[in-house]
Amino acid sequence: MTAPSVFSFRLYVAGDGHNSMTAIANLTALCHARLEGRHQIEIVDVFGHPDRALADRIVMTPTLMRVEPGPTRRVIGTLQVADDVAAVLGLTGGD
Repeated sequence: MTAPSVFSFRLYVAGDGHNSMTAIANLTALCHARLEGRHQIEIVDVFGHPDRALADRIVMTPTLMRVEPGPTRRVIGTLQVADDVAAVLGLTGGD
């Protein structure tokens, strides 16, 4: 039997404003609901690390990247509609 995949996410935010905090809360809730124990979340503040945002071609915040498993997928916004976000990230069906 194969071990379940671990999903690695990188969430780019701009400071601690409302949209940033909403995206963090929504991503955390989504991961706990669908990937309990099988996820890693890295938060990158573009104000503190503009070089990272530039390297990943981030033009808007919040932007979520699914880093692993590949290929990379992106979602822009506060991640409010969990089912839509899960579909884009490939978290449907046999998660």
